[in-house]
Amino acid sequence: MDDKDKSAMAAHAANSGEENELEGVTAAVSDAEEGNWVDRFAPAAWRPYLRLARMDRPIGTWLLLFPCWWSLTLAEVSIGHPYPSPWMLTLFAIGAIVMRGAGCAYNDYVDREYDARVERTASRPIPSGQVSPEAALIFAGALSLIGFLVLIQFNFFTIVLGIASLALVAIYPFMKRITYWPQAVLGLAFNWGALMGWAAVKGSLALPALLLYAGAVLWTIGYDTIYAHQDTDDDATLGLKSTALTFGEDTPFWIGSFYVGALLLWITAGFLAGTHLVFFFGVALVGLQMAWQVSTLDTSDPKNCLRRFRANRDVGAAIFLALLTDTLLSWWAGLS
Repeated sequence: MDDKDKSAMAAHAANSGEENELEGVTAAVSDAEEGNWVDRFAPAAWRPYLRLARMDRPIGTWLLLFPCWWSLTLAEVSIGHPYPSPWMLTLFAIGAIVMRGAGCAYNDYVDREYDARVERTASRPIPSGQVSPEAALIFAGALSLIGFLVLIQFNFFTIVLGIASLALVAIYPFMKRITYWPQAVLGLAFNWGALMGWAAVKGSLALPALLLYAGAVLWTIGYDTIYAHQDTDDDATLGLKSTALTFGEDTPFWIGSFYVGALLLWITAGFLAGTHLVFFFGVALVGLQMAWQVSTLDTSDPKNCLRRFRANRDVGAAIFLALLTDTLLSWWAGLS
């Protein structure tokens, strides 16, 4: 082989390496919606980190944000304000985006070896080699710093309350190795905002906020059990635990029970905080949507499970809009 042939082979190898590297950067995550904005518009160098923060799958951000907005608005209802503070709504939105991103990066760092062995998660940035484990931790730290800057805009009680949530965030990724109820720990961590919104307005906690939080925890156990059914075969093979494995064929009954419990707790929270008919009507509509989830759930079909899991964004939006409409109409009618 002459020097010319060697040079041609070297050039081909280099080009192949560049193509493989580019393919790794641009490869979409398997459970992201096709044509999402990250895959279509984000600069190639940013995509791995945006995927790590789940910016291509915003459903989790909505599910984290809505309990914050519920609690904030419920507190405003209780003191007769016509609408929640736009500034606080914005702070909670920013906080939900960055802290969900930080939590996902940390969770993916902890689960990186398991994710590499599960079909649905093998394409995530760390197991696919798009982001190194060390870079993921640095990224999580940077997002957490932004979250802290948001947190210190609130009153002292809310700051302390927010910091207290970090213990649950830290232990959650390990729960699937220990208990068949990791979804309960997720519910406790993921819905902490149902306490913080009330605290941000009042500087303390009260029974309506606690009931709202408890209902949100039950809601999360329900919808995350649906989500976990996508991975039951892989989880069983790897020795991981979940409520999906625990409930098995009885999953619809259990999810329905959790949803009914959530609805009753939300109704009670609203009643104690002084909400009116429009809120209870909104909760009734949410009950119908939840009934659709349970009655049409097919736990053997991952696409069916994913669609019903994502439908819980509509639950969050409906509860928030019901509370917001309640505050506005009550103020307009002179009921506040």
